[in-house]
Parts: sequence; structure tokens; C-alpha cells
Amino acid sequence: METLETLDVTVIEPKFKHPTIFQKFDLLNAGDAFIIHNDHDPKPLYYQLLGERGNIFSWEYILSGPEYWEVKIKKNDASTEPTIGELVAKDFRKAEIFKKYNLDFCCGGKKTIAQACQEKKVDPMALENELSKLDTLSSTPTQNFDEWEPGFLVDYIINTHHSYVKKSIPILLEFNAKVARVHGGSHPEVVEIANKFNEAAEELSGHMCKEEQILFPYIKQLSQAKLNNQSHAHAAFDTIQNPIDMMEHEHDVVGRLFESIRELSDNYTPPEDGCATYKVSFLKLKEFEEDLHQHIHLENNILFPKSIKLEKQK
Repeated sequence: METLETLDVTVIEPKFKHPTIFQKFDLLNAGDAFIIHNDHDPKPLYYQLLGERGNIFSWEYILSGPEYWEVKIKKNDASTEPTIGELVAKDFRKAEIFKKYNLDFCCGGKKTIAQACQEKKVDPMALENELSKLDTLSSTPTQNFDEWEPGFLVDYIINTHHSYVKKSIPILLEFNAKVARVHGGSHPEVVEIANKFNEAAEELSGHMCKEEQILFPYIKQLSQAKLNNQSHAHAAFDTIQNPIDMMEHEHDVVGRLFESIRELSDNYTPPEDGCATYKVSFLKLKEFEEDLHQHIHLENNILFPKSIKLEKQK
């Protein structure tokens, strides 16, 4: 049985925790691994490691709370294989193929096809064949978000996706509450669906507020500085990677809540005895999740990487 060194993060002073872990990771040879032991979920570290070191490691939970968490971090060979998010960024038609195979292209967009297929037990050859067929087809002109400058993309996200979320949340809160009240006795899953959507709504509301008041104005400032060939102002949060790590973590939280909602609702399939509100609420939840996928994809896979590059430019 493999014996790995364990790094007990709980005994490290907070400001030295991540630097110590990064130093440990950097000293690994390809194929080597170590375990971190912590008293809370270290998921934000995953995003920071991915953002600063790239897609060259694997992340495996050994313990998942409630008191302690342990994660095995393994250094892989450096890969030039594009991630799912990068593939969708260049051709959004591929999103439908990844959805068909239940592969997450938004929150899980930084994984390669091989990694995603391994996790979901998907035949990579079958997936690659479908993607290859799509490459041979001519595509109708669509918005190429990957070519948009970040400031313009920020405005689009706010006016399209943030606006949709803000308008849809009150409607779904009302519909879900009514369905849970009327049908919760015979279909207890709708009560859990309502509770999970409430969590997602609260998370999204705070999340969008932070983006609109803190992160997005800075991205627009970076974008405008480049257009004017000027130096950009220094951010109060030291580097844009810090708020981006938090935004991606919150995306992951909401994505997991909707993954649970989809499973509880049998992929948004209402029962035969469901009333009109029951059916409409499931249709609206499905629509909401589909919008959320593109919303998160635009930020995680296009806006955030562009903004990180912009900040590094002098």
C-alpha cells in the first residue's frame, strides 16, 4: 500500500499555510504526491493551485469532514492538452456534447477530457468521436465571446446573466414554496429542492453583489487601461487571483447545489400527478440551470483567464 507524507496544515500559522503547501508541491517530482490534513474543506486551495500552477495535478479527497479533511495532491506530467472549458470557449456548440455525457464544462471546465472522462466513467473515445464530427460541420455565426475584450464581456454578463438571475429568483422562490407546501407530503423531494434552491439563491445574490461592486469594476479598469495604453491602478486585494479564487469557489458551491436539484427532480421530470405550478417550476429550474452553465462558463473559462493576463501586463 502506498505510504505518503502528510502535511498537517492545522499547526501552520494562517499566513504561511498556502505558501508552505505550494513549496511542498513545487518540490515534488512528476508522479509523486503528498497529503494535506486540515480542519476545513481546502477547496479554495484547489482553485489557487490550478490558477497559479495550471492543470498539472490531481486532487483526491481521502477524508471529507465534518471534523477533518484530508486531500491527496499528486503532481502530474505537464500537459498541453486543452481543457474542456477552453474547448467550449472556442466553440460553444461543444457544450451540448459535454452536457450529453454529464461532463461539467463550467465549474469543472479546467479539467482535460481525459480527467473528466475518468471521473465520470465516460468512454473518451466515444466523446472524442462526437467532438471530431462537430469540427467537420460548418457552424452558423454566433457570438464569439473568446474574442471580446474583458470590459465589454463584463457588461454583457451583468446585463444578460445577472439580470436574468435577479428576475428569476423571486419567481422560483414562490413556485418552489408553493409546490413544497402542496406536494411535499407525497413528494418529499420537492421540499429538499426548495431548500437547496434557497441556498443557491442566497449564495448567488451575495456573489453577484461582490462581482458588481468589487471584481468587475477592477476588470473594466484593467481593460480600459489597456485600450488607452496606460498603466492600471493597483488593486486593494493585492492580486486579481485572490477574488477570482473566491468567485470560482462560490461557482462550485452553486453548481453542486444544482447538480443535487437535477438529481432530486429526476432531470426536471415532473410526476404524473404534478399540478401546473409543479410542471412550470421544474421547467423554470431547468432553464435557470442552463443559463447558469453559460454564465459560469463565460466567467471561469473566458473572463477570468483574460483578466489575469491583463493584470500581469505592464
